[in-house]
Amino acid sequence: MLLQSQTAVENKQKSWSVERQLHVASEKILYWLGCSVVGLFARSMLELDVSWRSPLPSGSKIIAANHPTTLDPFLILTLAPTQTSVLVTGGAFQVPVFGHYLQRAGHVPVIRGHGRAAFEKARQLLEAGRTIGIFPEGALSPLEGGVHEPRTGAARLSLSTGAPVIPVGIHLQRECVRSFGVQLDGEPVVGRFYLRGPYAMTVGEPLHFKGEVQDRECVRSVSECIMQRIVSLSQESARRIEASQALAAVTKTSALELANAG
Repeated sequence: MLLQSQTAVENKQKSWSVERQLHVASEKILYWLGCSVVGLFARSMLELDVSWRSPLPSGSKIIAANHPTTLDPFLILTLAPTQTSVLVTGGAFQVPVFGHYLQRAGHVPVIRGHGRAAFEKARQLLEAGRTIGIFPEGALSPLEGGVHEPRTGAARLSLSTGAPVIPVGIHLQRECVRSFGVQLDGEPVVGRFYLRGPYAMTVGEPLHFKGEVQDRECVRSVSECIMQRIVSLSQESARRIEASQALAAVTKTSALELANAG
């Protein structure tokens, strides 16, 4: 009887191991399939401009960016060569088909009133060596420009795991943004599409923080430091777009003058 019991336990463990391996393989396939679609969209529809202050470090890291459009969680996936789990509003996981994909591809739902669960999941992924994507504002950035006050999730994750924060500043042509409204979990939600135009990202140097996650003043200071760096990088992205547009205007004017002179 004891031998039979041990055999049953071993078979159960083997079955669990196989199921886990299949789940991981399926997650990776869906993730990279989604990244391929995002990459194709970015190359064909957007004037994607990425500037790097420093290469991404190996191992776990937290990519933290401002959030001008609903597409940002997917476009930041193009930055990392390794699988990245992005913290996404929980309502998106309720959208038919799309929500199922988010879950199966390994992203993390942030459900109102259950932020602790999302934090713990993200912390576990970081401790396992995964890259996390997060938007410290916790909402879409103001449409008129600027950013919201940062929430503390990115700071607490960095302090509790030792993972560096990679600040990313995004800028785009706001007049090309299109807003839309949907119902998620019975509540109206406003989203923003950006289907064509310049989209610039500046990737900053890794930020390393030390301190106690229970120290509220430390957490607040780290949160503000992260957001200040994101804003600075976003302004750098804006300057590149402005310079590019100015050069295009000069080139067009020169071409017209040459044509008229001919």
